[in-house]
Amino acid sequence: MIRRLAPFWLEILSWLDRITGRAAADTRARLAEERLRDVIDAIPEGVVFLDPEGRYILWNRRYAEIYHRSADLFRPGARLIDTLREGVARGDYPDAIGREDAWLADRAAKLAAATGARHEQQVADGRWLMIEERRTSEGGVIGLRVDITELKRQAEALEQALAHAEAAHRAKAEFLADMSHELRTPLNGVTGLAQALDASELDPGQRALVADIRAAARQLDRLVNGLLDYGDADLAPDERPVPAPDRPLRILAADDNPTNRKVIALMLEAAGVEVMTVENGFEAVEAWRVGGFDAVLMDLRMPVTDGLAAIRAIRAEEHGTGRPRTPAVVLSANTSPEDRAASAAAGADGHIGKPIRVEALFAALDAALRPQAAQAS
Repeated sequence: MIRRLAPFWLEILSWLDRITGRAAADTRARLAEERLRDVIDAIPEGVVFLDPEGRYILWNRRYAEIYHRSADLFRPGARLIDTLREGVARGDYPDAIGREDAWLADRAAKLAAATGARHEQQVADGRWLMIEERRTSEGGVIGLRVDITELKRQAEALEQALAHAEAAHRAKAEFLADMSHELRTPLNGVTGLAQALDASELDPGQRALVADIRAAARQLDRLVNGLLDYGDADLAPDERPVPAPDRPLRILAADDNPTNRKVIALMLEAAGVEVMTVENGFEAVEAWRVGGFDAVLMDLRMPVTDGLAAIRAIRAEEHGTGRPRTPAVVLSANTSPEDRAASAAAGADGHIGKPIRVEALFAALDAALRPQAAQAS
């Protein structure tokens, strides 16, 4: 009897052993899954796992918090794109409003590719998310969601600060340019007229007064340069000899200030140069078209047409008609590197600062005319 029951008991024991082994394996698997979920839930960013068909497998607590308006739709086996479609219908994604189909198509394409390329997404409560999705070795997708709202805020604040700084820099530059023009324009008149007066017939007492005027003008010029933080390389001591032109010249000079026009005319006429003066760039171009000028002197800040526009117009017409190039020298209270570069870009052959010194004027004219004279010879 016992012998007959032995196989039965052996089979029962084997069956119990298998059941116990499976139970232990199930327990181990359950514990491993719980540990995995604990680890995933501990991750501070949102994490989601999808199968190769884009269906939910697993997600962490942070992912559900980020998409709290759609969390009721999350369940294993549901498709992420269907969750997104319902979220769009609920208004969860501001960027999709008015372009729902295009937004969903773009999002589906990114999900299908899952290359790891990052893109941003805004949700209805105003937060911004960085999204990254990659394929797993089994063909599924692991997705990462990072809240970058604070980073976006900081970036916008930095951008605004940079914009304000740039605006302040531009305002400072414009202020300095305006101040330079307003201070140096009358100073140019005083200096130029004193120079012209000094070249005339004066008795000793009058010449002494003129010397005092010129000395005061030089001191004022130094103060203006210091105030505006400009250095004018064209300024030179009055004692240098004034180079005279080696041939009769006819010069066109444009300046909106009548005193400056008078100063330029006195300087040039004293050296035997014929001068025609005009009040703005438009008049300068019109006079140039008539012809007969060896060079053009051009102020920058003038009404109707400014000096740079006038020079560009002259250069364009020369290019279009094949007319010989007329040298052009800018005379301006604005002498920053940017101002000089703008003059050169417009087609000027020189740029000297105000107050105008007669020696600097003739040096600039000589430099501008020299290539033309060499070409003619």
